[in-house]
Amino acid sequence: MPKKYSDEFKKQVIAYYDKQHSIIQTAEKYNVAISSVARWINDYTIRGSLEESFTLSEFKTLQRKYERTQHLLEIIKLTKLLDEVELQRRLRILANLYEKTELYSVRELCEALNVDRGTFYNHIFREVDRSKYLEEQSQLMLKVQQIFEDAQQRYGAAKICAVLAQNGINVGKRRVKSIMDELGLESVQRGAKNSYKKEQERLKRNILNREFKAERMNEKWVSDITYFKLKNYPVYLCIILDLFSRKVVGYKVSKKCSTNLVTATFKQAFENRGQPQGLMFHSDRGAQYISDTFRLLLRDCGVTQSFSNSGKPYDNAVIESFFSTFKKEEAYRRNYRSENEFKKLVDEYIMFYNEKRPHSTLAFKSPNRFEEVYGKV
Repeated sequence: MPKKYSDEFKKQVIAYYDKQHSIIQTAEKYNVAISSVARWINDYTIRGSLEESFTLSEFKTLQRKYERTQHLLEIIKLTKLLDEVELQRRLRILANLYEKTELYSVRELCEALNVDRGTFYNHIFREVDRSKYLEEQSQLMLKVQQIFEDAQQRYGAAKICAVLAQNGINVGKRRVKSIMDELGLESVQRGAKNSYKKEQERLKRNILNREFKAERMNEKWVSDITYFKLKNYPVYLCIILDLFSRKVVGYKVSKKCSTNLVTATFKQAFENRGQPQGLMFHSDRGAQYISDTFRLLLRDCGVTQSFSNSGKPYDNAVIESFFSTFKKEEAYRRNYRSENEFKKLVDEYIMFYNEKRPHSTLAFKSPNRFEEVYGKV
């Protein structure tokens, strides 16, 4: 009966053969038949160390898996699906993988999504430069705002540039002017007479005229800003309500009572409500609402703007009522320790207000429920 040998013994024999010994020498060394040694060499393939040895059957299995993987990759390339994904999206995906994992090389990542490595590296460097620029821009905006307020709104871009230069910050007038436009900052000396006339013309346009009932969703929105004291500084809350359901459709909290606050709040509401058409937007005559930046934004969105009359808070009574309710039910009941805590509780209250709080003018339904029952999209 033929003698049986273990796999370990066979590997030991083959290892001896791999050290430049002949088949005959190997057979004599281990006292086995020459034909057995030859068969074992044929059956076992050695890759590197003995720990990485595998049988011919295992090798063929790995070979089939490799061929299958190659076929799958070829099919993906033939479909050209990757080419349908825009390059910028592929670059963002690659950058995310590159940042979060070290399992794959840049070459592998780029080959997988069919992106040139040079293009990928340029994208990474641009993103770093852009982040740095945005941080610098944010700091510069704060400085421009502070200089403007310290000068009691008298300075234009040229004078603000001069003050910045005195503090070692050299930037161009055009960049400062762009920042002022974004923040809605306008010097009182700049076209004072014309600005006054335009202001008076705007303030006469009370289109809403205390008609606080609406026939449909997104027909009439009202808005205002209030502030709260947190420790030693104020924070500002901008609200936009839909008069149809009295629902809060947009809100933002900020340390700055700027045009950017109302524009950001409006953009949020406008997008969340599906960019409604035929909309009227009513507010008081605050500088943020009458700024050219905000006025042009409403015009570009096809929105009709309406203002309360001077000294007439009841022209915007619904939003005043909301703030009164919010202060009694939430704001005056707590001492906020930070801006983040204030934002969190504002989020919670507005969710409660929209989803659960019954409203007397809505047959004691919540705003969300009223829109579900009576809303027209």
